[in-house]
Amino acid sequence: MAYYGCEKGETVLGLGALDTPNALYRALLGAWCAETCAPRLRAAWTAENPTWGQCSVTAFLAQDLFGGKVYGVPRPDGSVHCFNAVGDCVFDLTSEQFGGEALCYDGCPEQLREVHFAKAEKKARYELLKSKLGL
Repeated sequence: MAYYGCEKGETVLGLGALDTPNALYRALLGAWCAETCAPRLRAAWTAENPTWGQCSVTAFLAQDLFGGKVYGVPRPDGSVHCFNAVGDCVFDLTSEQFGGEALCYDGCPEQLREVHFAKAEKKARYELLKSKLGL
């Protein structure tokens, strides 16, 4: 595992089988797919880079399991890349999609599910990802 924050990935944050970021990450490796990827990025999604285009649906799913807040790293194209913070455990389960690019996780704006899920397609991708995990 090489996602941002994986060194704290065994921190127990939730209940049940998906109680740590690492456990959730392992489960997501079998759940992420082109259909859960953001439509504008879907053409570039591959099984070799399964985290591609999965940030917001993944971060809000992690928030469901662990609580905490979802934040967004501003990107050059005007979008945001979502990640999680639960207490002092900051993690980005989809950071690997950027290869070697180092993102700055400091001072990022909070992201609200009401805003993200105002897009029906994003809410549908989130629900699909949840169902693929049996949640």
